[in-house]
Amino acid sequence: MIIEGEYQLPCNITEAWRALNDPHTLKVCIAGCESIEMIGDNSFECLITAKYGPVKARFKSVLKLTNINAPRSYTLSGEGKGGAAGFGKGKADVQLTQEGEMTTLRYQAEFTVGGKLAQVGSRLVASTTRKLANDFFTRFSEELSGE
Repeated sequence: MIIEGEYQLPCNITEAWRALNDPHTLKVCIAGCESIEMIGDNSFECLITAKYGPVKARFKSVLKLTNINAPRSYTLSGEGKGGAAGFGKGKADVQLTQEGEMTTLRYQAEFTVGGKLAQVGSRLVASTTRKLANDFFTRFSEELSGE
């Protein structure tokens, strides 16, 4: 499945880049995030509780940043394992562009799910993932603006 989006952030590109790489900011902005910590250069481990239709699970995930072109772009890849609920894995290409006093963030993500998550149906998984992404960027924008 592929999802993509574009968001205007109320800050310059350097501040947006810093926030996208800050575990504390990410934890505050990711719905259901219980913990997130750096485990190495450009790698994070996180524990997130998420619900996709009738399937709710805690996912232990490892995320890695590659193709880093600071402060303009990177590729985020990862895999989350939710025990009996199944798994999700994918990658997202993220680009930042300075536009006046604002920064435009664009992403395109490709992901797959397995286990019970796959049985829920791709439409529900895709729409829930889009909603989670929109919720993240709303919170992220609020965090950057100090709200």
